[in-house]
Amino acid sequence: MYDFAIASAVRYFVGRVRTTRRTLRTERFLNSLPQEIRADIGWPDVDDSRHRRSA
Repeated sequence: MYDFAIASAVRYFVGRVRTTRRTLRTERFLNSLPQEIRADIGWPDVDDSRHRRSA
């Protein structure tokens, strides 16, 4: 019974780490683009802060 709970918690944690790493990688890539391209695609968005969650 407890093994399932531990496995579920580990799976959840690994999923959160994976999502965070992908988000950071994407942000680094977008920030590396030239300013003109970032402006064309709307990066950074003015409403970006409402999508972020405090950790």
